Amino acid sequence: MKRNKEIESLLSIIAVISIMACISFCIGCTSATRQKIASFGEQHTVEMYSGGIKVREWTSTGYVRSEESSDGYFFTDKETGKLVKVIGDIVISAK
Repeated sequence: MKRNKEIESLLSIIAVISIMACISFCIGCTSATRQKIASFGEQHTVEMYSGGIKVREWTSTGYVRSEESSDGYFFTDKETGKLVKVIGDIVISAK
């Protein structure tokens, strides 16, 4: 009987810590970070500019990822189903 109470107390403590961690995460994030997390997996519009003029536009099938150790991005094009890698003046917007 005493052991059951100890287990209940431990589970209660774990639950409280988990709730506090979730609240801290939500409060500690900027709205931009929350939006980034919320848009994961959604389609994005990727626009490429040259000289201030839009020269190309794609719709991704999901999240647009940044290249490691590069200033480029890559994503799967919704229209063609192909992998697209871009670099340059790029604007990425969640749909």
